[in-house]
Amino acid sequence: MVAGATGGTAATPDQSWPSPGVAWYGVGVFTLATAFAFIDRQILVLLIEPIKHDLGVTDTQIGLLTGFAFVMFYVFLGIPIARLADVHSRKLIIGVGVAFWSLMTAVCGLAQNYWHLFWARVGVGAGEACNGPATFSIVADSFPPEKLPKATAIISTGFFLGSGLALIVGGAVIQMVSGADNVVLPIVGELRPWQLTFIIVGLPGLLVSALVFTVVEPKRRGLMAVANTPGGGRRKSVPIGEIFRFMASDWRTYAPMYGGLALRAMAAFGAAVWMPSFFIRTYGWSASEVGYSIGLVQLTIAPLGLWCGGVLAEWYAKRGYDDANMRVNLISTILVFPTATLYPLMPTAELALVLYAANSFLASLGPGPANAALQTITPNQMRAQFTAIYLFIFNLIGFGLGPVLIATLTERVFGAPEDLRYSIATMFAVLTPPAIVWFWIGLKPYGESIVRAKARLQETAPA
Repeated sequence: MVAGATGGTAATPDQSWPSPGVAWYGVGVFTLATAFAFIDRQILVLLIEPIKHDLGVTDTQIGLLTGFAFVMFYVFLGIPIARLADVHSRKLIIGVGVAFWSLMTAVCGLAQNYWHLFWARVGVGAGEACNGPATFSIVADSFPPEKLPKATAIISTGFFLGSGLALIVGGAVIQMVSGADNVVLPIVGELRPWQLTFIIVGLPGLLVSALVFTVVEPKRRGLMAVANTPGGGRRKSVPIGEIFRFMASDWRTYAPMYGGLALRAMAAFGAAVWMPSFFIRTYGWSASEVGYSIGLVQLTIAPLGLWCGGVLAEWYAKRGYDDANMRVNLISTILVFPTATLYPLMPTAELALVLYAANSFLASLGPGPANAALQTITPNQMRAQFTAIYLFIFNLIGFGLGPVLIATLTERVFGAPEDLRYSIATMFAVLTPPAIVWFWIGLKPYGESIVRAKARLQETAPA
């Protein structure tokens, strides 16, 4: 079983943490990699209507393509890859992952039928499984705990930058190739405009992969001792059984955190997948109009919310709130409830866009502190694996079920494609209140976990 933290010489902040330049350079590279991950993940949502037309598929099949196909390998590869990240080179894992998912995005452009596209999306998910756990593990070793929410918030801007660029660049590419004839390539055959979009968007990620290898990997810190280790020393790899025992010993913190984020993700990512189709079907916008408008919100309003969320968490922490990260996440979830439920029901596209922008700002207050919350309470040897478990739940429920549930509500409950707006509003109305309750229940236990984690960090030196 897991024992307490070993004694050690506490290093001073100036000696123990990487220089600000080195640390923030890593944040910049990982933000770029995260942005490309979401470009390759989200470009499909702008191409739903032409793919449906050319491949003859239903909304439910599209929901499976955007959700289940992506998360199928993502969630099951996440934990074994995270175990590697808790022991071996994290930047090597990230770099290989970036290269693989970029190639598989380009392969999506070679798909000639639904199942070709389905399995290419599986490959994109498999590559992206390398990113999150290893990235946040490195960043947690690069910044003191009080600075971590701001750093993770900046990396989280990659989510919105990627989604926004996917919509804007995708809209521009669609506009550029929409008037062109289909392209015929040797061996591959004829390619439609949406297929060219995948190829154009996917290949530049190979350059980002090369950039990841220029990051300096920091020393690991916040290690904990493990019982039955010869000499009482530290062991590099913690058995899975001990990881689950540690989680069970602190279940009052982890269960609300995982549960609340999963519910919030189900509604948020389900809506994100169908957002272009919502504006197209409800207000008659073109794909390029949706790309430019929604993409601009993602590039400007959402990053501002992320920055404010990180600043707010840091403000609470400086004033002695041990639950600062979870407190900001709870505030964000409460504030987002009315805007998320109402924007799909607006009578005009302009009003819907204004409320959607407000919703994006309020929703963006939470992700940075939420990611920091998990890193700051988890021992170093378990950090990537706990992140992988979080991403397993987050993506299986959020990306896996969210899009499918909205499609099912549209087809089976409301009955018409143009009723997509009611499906989105229903998801938020039903799922947000229990997410608020989960976060509120976990607030006090999380603060207690932070106190224990601070003691562990002070008693261990970098290794």
